[in-house]
Amino acid sequence: MLRASSRKGQVLREVTVITVAIVLYFGVRGLMTTRVDVAFRNAVYIVDLERALGVFVEAELQRSVTEHSWLVELLGYIYIYGHWPVLLSTLLWLLIRHRDAYRRFRNAMLISGGAGLAIFALFPVAPPRFLTTYGFVDTVTERTSAYRVLQPPAFVNQYAAVPSLHFGWNLLMGIAVAALGGHWIIRLFGWVMPLLMLAAIVLTANHYIFDGLIGGALALLGLFAAVRVGRRTGRRRLVNITVDERLRSGAVGPREPDAGR
Repeated sequence: MLRASSRKGQVLREVTVITVAIVLYFGVRGLMTTRVDVAFRNAVYIVDLERALGVFVEAELQRSVTEHSWLVELLGYIYIYGHWPVLLSTLLWLLIRHRDAYRRFRNAMLISGGAGLAIFALFPVAPPRFLTTYGFVDTVTERTSAYRVLQPPAFVNQYAAVPSLHFGWNLLMGIAVAALGGHWIIRLFGWVMPLLMLAAIVLTANHYIFDGLIGGALALLGLFAAVRVGRRTGRRRLVNITVDERLRSGAVGPREPDAGR
C-alpha cells in the first residue's frame, strides 16, 4: 500500500515537473522580442545555403502536395496531432513502465529545449510559410484551427523556425518507442513516426529541411548528454549504496588502535 502510494506520488510529481517545464518553455519563447527584419534575413540565408547545397526543394515538394487535398489534410493532422499528444502519451508510458528511460528522455528534452531557446533568441528565423514570394503556402492555418488551440498564439514565437524541436522531440520519442516497445507494430511506429513528422513540418511550410536537421541533431546531443549525466549519477549512487551497506554490516568503520603503539 505504501509502495503504491509512493509510486503515485512520483508520477504526480513528474507530471507537475513536465507541465511546468512546458509552460515555461512556451512562455519564454512567446515573450521573446524578435526583430522581424532579422528573422526574414536569416530565413533568406537558409534558403541561399540550401540552394548552394542543392537541397532547396521545399517549395517544389509542397506544390506537388497541394494538388491533393486529402494529402494536405493528412499532413496537417500529422503536424498537429502527431506532436504534443504523442510526446505526452509517450512520456507518460515511459514514466509508468520504464522509469530509468523516462529520466533519460525527459532530461534530453529539457537540455535540448534549453539550448533551443538560446538559438531562438540569437538566431530568429521566419518560417517558410511567411516567404510567399517563393511559393510557400501556410496549409495548416488555412485548413484547420486546431493547432492554434493546442498552441495558443500568446505562447507561440512565429520566428522560431530554427531548430525544429517539433521534429527533434518526436525523434526522441521515436527512439524510445522503437527501443522499448513490446510489439513489433509499436516498434515500427517508433521508426516511422519521426519520418512522418519530418515530412509534415516541411510540406506544411512550417520548417525548412535545415531546421529539421538542426532540431534532430540538437535532440540527439541532448540525449547523449542525458545518458552521460545518468551514468555518472548512477555510479555515484552505486558507490553511496555500497558504502552504506558496508557501514551497516560493520565491514567499514573506524580502525582499532594498534596495540603495539
